[in-house]
Amino acid sequence: MTEVKPAKELTGRKVLMILLAAFGVVIAVNMTLLYKAVKTFPGLEVKNSYVASQTFDDRAIAQRELGWAPEVKYAGGQMNLSIFANGEFIFPEEVSVRVGRPTHGREDVIPVLLRDTIGYWFKIALDEGKWFVYVSAQTPSGEPFEQRLEIFVTNGHG
Repeated sequence: MTEVKPAKELTGRKVLMILLAAFGVVIAVNMTLLYKAVKTFPGLEVKNSYVASQTFDDRAIAQRELGWAPEVKYAGGQMNLSIFANGEFIFPEEVSVRVGRPTHGREDVIPVLLRDTIGYWFKIALDEGKWFVYVSAQTPSGEPFEQRLEIFVTNGHG
């Protein structure tokens, strides 16, 4: 005959240890994810959102009245920026671009813009995924224009 060994007793102390270990793992994983989330995405679009909100409507109306419509295209490591007003290409007094990821600023680039007959262009190597293109320009009268455009890059093409 085979001898039957008695089952190990499940005591309150063992249950407590199992629960503490399980909750410890869950808490450790959550804290790691929390740290990574805060570290990689500060959640800030502007330094002081309250101050920015006070003039948002006025700025949005002024920009709509300009009738400017920027457009970006990306292919083969080159980005093209054209700005239209009433269907015509325009060249603002001042224009700058910042290209970056929506979730962090580590890959942000402020390229040197080169002008051609239909707008501006610059060389930039973008990995696959979502990118923001922040366009800042100024009218001849000094009125600011700012717009954020989105592009999605797949296999080197936007």
